[in-house]
Amino acid sequence: MIRQPLLAVLATSIVLTATALDRPTSAEPLRAGAAKVDVTPEKLPVLINGGMLSRSSEKVYGRIYARALALAAADDVVVLVTVDSCMMPRDLLDEVKERARKQCGVPPDHIAIGATHAHSVPSAFACLGTDADANYVPFLKEKLVQVICAAVANLRPARIGYASVQAPEFTALRRWVLRPDLVQLDPFGNPTVRANMHVARNKDHATGPTGPEDPELSLISVQTADGKPLALLAAFSMHYYGAPAISPDYFGLFCDQIERRLGGDSEFVAIMAHGCSGDIWRRDYFLPPDQWDPFPTIDQYARALAERALSGLSAVRYEDDVAIDARERRLPMRYRVPDRQRLEWAKRIVAAMGDRPPKTREEVYAREQIYLNQWQQTEVVVQAIRIGQIAIATTPTETYAITSLKIKAASPFPHTVVLDLTNGADGYLPPPEQHYLGGYNTWPARSAGLEVTAEPRITQAVIEMLEELAGQPRWLDRPPFGPLAKATARLRPVAWFRADEFAGPEAIDHITGRSLGTYELGVVFYLEGPEGFAASGANRAAMFAGGRLRFRLPVRNDRYSVSLWVWNGMPLGVRPIAGWFYSRGWDRGLPAYSEHLGVVGAGPRAGQLVYLAGTERGGKRYFGSGRLQRWRWHHVVLIRDGHKLRVYLDGKLDIEADDVPIVWAGLDQWFIGGRSDAASNWEGRLDEIALFDRPLTGGEVAELAGKSTAP
Repeated sequence: MIRQPLLAVLATSIVLTATALDRPTSAEPLRAGAAKVDVTPEKLPVLINGGMLSRSSEKVYGRIYARALALAAADDVVVLVTVDSCMMPRDLLDEVKERARKQCGVPPDHIAIGATHAHSVPSAFACLGTDADANYVPFLKEKLVQVICAAVANLRPARIGYASVQAPEFTALRRWVLRPDLVQLDPFGNPTVRANMHVARNKDHATGPTGPEDPELSLISVQTADGKPLALLAAFSMHYYGAPAISPDYFGLFCDQIERRLGGDSEFVAIMAHGCSGDIWRRDYFLPPDQWDPFPTIDQYARALAERALSGLSAVRYEDDVAIDARERRLPMRYRVPDRQRLEWAKRIVAAMGDRPPKTREEVYAREQIYLNQWQQTEVVVQAIRIGQIAIATTPTETYAITSLKIKAASPFPHTVVLDLTNGADGYLPPPEQHYLGGYNTWPARSAGLEVTAEPRITQAVIEMLEELAGQPRWLDRPPFGPLAKATARLRPVAWFRADEFAGPEAIDHITGRSLGTYELGVVFYLEGPEGFAASGANRAAMFAGGRLRFRLPVRNDRYSVSLWVWNGMPLGVRPIAGWFYSRGWDRGLPAYSEHLGVVGAGPRAGQLVYLAGTERGGKRYFGSGRLQRWRWHHVVLIRDGHKLRVYLDGKLDIEADDVPIVWAGLDQWFIGGRSDAASNWEGRLDEIALFDRPLTGGEVAELAGKSTAP
């Protein structure tokens, strides 16, 4: 990856590399201590968190633990704690930290306490239909103070190193976009659900995932000064596997595997921390249903993931002269409180419930509106920790994978680990564009109640703290050009939207490095794009779910070319046009001298390209002969040379006509991902949109499509 300053001009002729991060050392060598304490409840039954309705368990299937790693250099000490808990609220953790400060001297803002988010463990946080277990919470507090102080008491000379391995087959996106004709109702009776969890179980109901995964398995390995394993802290973005209560889910089983392999009879402690998994689960819905579960049992999953972690330890390079520091910010946040109409609806339902717990989804969300209205606002804790060249960033939310990728890309540290549900339990953290698509992760409740701007506020606060710790500004990882990016650059487009933004609404032109376009609502970001554009790492694309990319650019009306990569998410047979992905016209209009390119959705031509010149009634249609496969990348080039039209599909001439009306000279509005009048907008991904002020040749098209035989 090329490390570039965020504000650098991203011209193809400029390559900027980062200077090495300053490496301050400590006056004393690193010391480390690890501990684990059993937090299995002594009083049963106990309430279990993680479901819509209240439930409890009277049986222990597996012991659950709090695990801690203390790291100290000179007068600085940090303690990292991971607990087999679904969620733990800020007030509980603040009390634990203050008690730990008094007992073992660690500053509260140097302690990070996170939950594994197992759904098979006692409830420490009241959420949805489940209350916090009144007997368990005091017990858990005592154990957390105990494990923090035990880790500090075990401090000894040590060394530390970092490694990461990729584990894409262990994680996948669970939140998908629904077809526009299948919008669902939210708990308040409104048709707002364009995206939701697991809707791709029926592939014909979904058009594509709403974001990327983060397949990195991060490993922080700690050894004693003489090289014996002391602790391994792993972090991975996978929500949970699913296990009977009470048990630690795959997190605990992973730790058991690592401890057996590395620890022997020693006091070695393995820790599996929870990465950003708000929109993540283990099942890859792109695969056929019989391949959804490559690891059909939780034991197989945990064992295979542990093997993957162990395979990365040979790459660890250890050091003992690291600097340690930490930052913490407490951000005031407003809740998305109900309006008067929704509040009255909620009050009627809750009054009818009396003192009993909710029994339906409607009752759950009615009660949640009462809480949000009472509270109005809260405070969230975000944290950044430096351990030499390693940074750990925390959020107190069920954070989406894209947020983790944003923080890692911007971090000035060589190695950055991002943890969620740490130092609080503030619910799902959808990026603003995800709120527009609705779904469970956005429904206002204690599980998802923060303001719409919470995600960018938290992200920026974390990155700013990383900048403070590093003493350097943020950076942006951009993959070096692959062969197709080099080909595009060689042909000198006048505008090139790479669609690799982390967020909208600004669409960046790669040629000028400036914002030349606007993403409408109904677009999500940073999904995988076509191969060949990145020499290493993943190329990125935008996913269109009813929104468009709009820009204005004066280009000759009779001689130009448009190249782009398209990925159709709509199943065929649903509507006459599967989607329009390119258009020139007036916004919300369909003028006579306009043009539009899309994919036929139904009938004998389903899957073929269709070009429309002008209006539905008075215009002309031209059809291709090739067919675009659903959920596959295809390259399309539209070329205008006066009245001549040529459209190429995957490097082959697909539409050719000599009698096409010329676009009106004053029409400088361009639309990607939809038609000018917003009819049958695109449902799928688009990427690498390049505009040329001349007709391209067949050879140049082949070069753009990767079909050229030239070197």
